[in-house]
Amino acid sequence: MQSYAFFEKQFVPLAEAKIGVMTHALHYGTALFEGIRGNWNPDHEQIYLFRAKEHYERLAKGCHLMHINLSYSADELCRITVDLVEKCDFKEDIYIRPLAYKSSQSLGVRLHNLDDDVLVFVIPWGPYLDMDKARCSVSSWRRPADNVIPPQAKITGLYVNNALAKTEAISNGFDEAIMLAPDGHVSEGSGENIFLVIEGKIVTPASYNNILMGITRDTVIKLARQELGLEIVERPVDRSELYSADECFLTGTAAHITPVAEIDHRLIAGGEIGEITAKLQSLYSRVIRGSEPRYMNWCTPAYKKMPAG
Repeated sequence: MQSYAFFEKQFVPLAEAKIGVMTHALHYGTALFEGIRGNWNPDHEQIYLFRAKEHYERLAKGCHLMHINLSYSADELCRITVDLVEKCDFKEDIYIRPLAYKSSQSLGVRLHNLDDDVLVFVIPWGPYLDMDKARCSVSSWRRPADNVIPPQAKITGLYVNNALAKTEAISNGFDEAIMLAPDGHVSEGSGENIFLVIEGKIVTPASYNNILMGITRDTVIKLARQELGLEIVERPVDRSELYSADECFLTGTAAHITPVAEIDHRLIAGGEIGEITAKLQSLYSRVIRGSEPRYMNWCTPAYKKMPAG
C-alpha cells in the first residue's frame, strides 16, 4: 500500500516528495516538527487521530518563535491530515509527521528573509520503544536551557542533543536515555517525558525543568487525576529519586506509555511493570483507539464511512 505526502500544497506519492540539497532547513535545522498518532481500531474499522489539533496548535506556537510563516490554521491542517490519511487507506497504526520549515534554496545562518513551507506525510509505525519495559541510563548529555535553544518547541536542530543521548544509551547496552536539566535535576528521555510513582503519588518534572510540554504527558496527567483519582506533583526531581521510585514510566506520542524496569542497573518496581503504570497503560490504549466514549473529543476519525450499526 502506497504512502502519500502533502507537499508543496498538493498530495503526492511519498517517494516523490523531495527537497533540494540547498534547502535552508537541511543545513541549519531551521524547521519544526510534530508527531501525531493514528490508531487503528479493528472493531470500528477506523483510524483515530489522537489530539491532532493540539499538536498543530503547538506547531503554530513554535513557528511564531522561529519566524516561520505557517500559512494554514490548526483546523485547516487537521482537515489536510484527515484527507491525507484517508488517501493512504492504512488498516494499522500509523504515524503522521508534519514539518514546517525554511524552504529557501539559500545558505547563511539566519531566520529572516527566507521562504517557508509545510509538509505532512504518513507512514505505518508500531511502538517507538518496541519492548514491554525499558532499561534506561542517565545520560552524560544534558538538555539545553531555554535561552540556548527553547525546549518547548520541537525544533529539528535541537534534536541533535537528543540523538547524542539516545546513541550513548544504546551503545552502553540500554534502551533509552534519561536526560538532566542544566541544573542537574531530571528533565526527560530522549524522546519522551518521564513520570515516577512515589508513595502513591505521580511525580513528574515541571515545565521549568527544560522539558517539552508533551501532549501525551498532558493526557496521562488528566487520566490519572480524573479516572484513577491520583495526585499529580509537578516539581524538580533529583537524580537519586529515579533509583528509589516505586514505579517509573515514559510517555510520548511515538512511545505511548512505556514502563521503565531499570535505571543505571537499579531495578524499578522489582524489574516488573508497576500496578499504577499498568492501569494507565490499559486506559490510555482504550482512549487513543476511540474505545472510551468520555474522551472521544480527543479522537478524530479519519475514514468517513463507518460500518453499519
